Amino acid sequence: MEKDAYKTIQSPSNETLFKEKGSKFYGYAFPVTSEKEINQYLDELKAKHHKARHFCYAWQLGKKYQHFRANDDGEPSNSAGMPIYGQLQSFEVTNCLVVSVRYFGGTKLGVGGLISAYKTSAQLALEASKIVQKTIDVEFQVKCNYDMMNVVMRLVKELDLEIIQQNLEMDCDFTIAVRQKDFSKVFNQFKNTFGLEVKSLEEDR
Repeated sequence: MEKDAYKTIQSPSNETLFKEKGSKFYGYAFPVTSEKEINQYLDELKAKHHKARHFCYAWQLGKKYQHFRANDDGEPSNSAGMPIYGQLQSFEVTNCLVVSVRYFGGTKLGVGGLISAYKTSAQLALEASKIVQKTIDVEFQVKCNYDMMNVVMRLVKELDLEIIQQNLEMDCDFTIAVRQKDFSKVFNQFKNTFGLEVKSLEEDR
């Protein structure tokens, strides 16, 4: 995978079910971009499965895969959250929450059995998801007078860029997105065009 790209899932997965010695593990994967969204999905699952014993999960956030958390929710330490997180790494996905909801079946599985079951549950949830690759884009702002608008539009078309936002009230103000690896080249092309005021808005979103 290229450095300026990342993988995520397109939409929530279908519910999956894995059974082991009477215990049931319901698996889910959700696309998320904030901890607030994560908590909303967890609340929804707790309402749906109000008789379940454990809601174990892991999530990864950030286009550079920089934030993650794993939660065992009462299972022995590292027997649930980390195996689920391992599958997020294995599938190379970010901005994704995977939850495995367990109904205890009366027979203890032991730590090894739990690790295997939660890993399988997470794997099934991710296999039931449509994984897509997205590019990491950087945004920059272009301001100009009306008589330069056609120049900006032509550059956007020639360089195959995306206009995120535009404001054409007093003068022209565009927010434009470009793939990270092409940023310097494209930014300089705008900067070297007479009559355009160009500013980088680079930040990790």
